[in-house]
Amino acid sequence: MPKLKVGHISPTPEEDAAINAGIAADPDAVDLDDEWFAEAKPASETLPQIFGAKIAQKMLKPRGRPRAKYPKERINIRLSHEVIEHFKASGDGWQTRIDSALRQFITEHPSR
Repeated sequence: MPKLKVGHISPTPEEDAAINAGIAADPDAVDLDDEWFAEAKPASETLPQIFGAKIAQKMLKPRGRPRAKYPKERINIRLSHEVIEHFKASGDGWQTRIDSALRQFITEHPSR
C-alpha cells in the first residue's frame, strides 16, 4: 500500500459505502470497462475533429521547459566549506551561481 500523506484521513466504511451508493445512483457515472478502452482513441486523433487542427495542436503541445541541447550533468564535486557557505548565504540558486562563477573563470582563463 502506498505511503499516505501527513494529515490524510481515510473514509470510514460507512462513508465509503455512502460514496459508492452515490456513484451507483448517478446516471452520468459510467464504468470504464475493457470494451470501452478497446474502442478509445488517442487525443491526437480526436481533438482535431472536435476543435480543428490549429487549436488541437496547441492543446497537444508538450508542457514545460524544452529539452536543452546540452543539458547540465549531475556530478559529485568536493568544495571547501567556505565556498559552499558563501554561495548558500545568498539564497536559492547557489548551484547555478557556482556554475556561473566557473563559466566566468573559463572566460577569463582560456585554455592554451
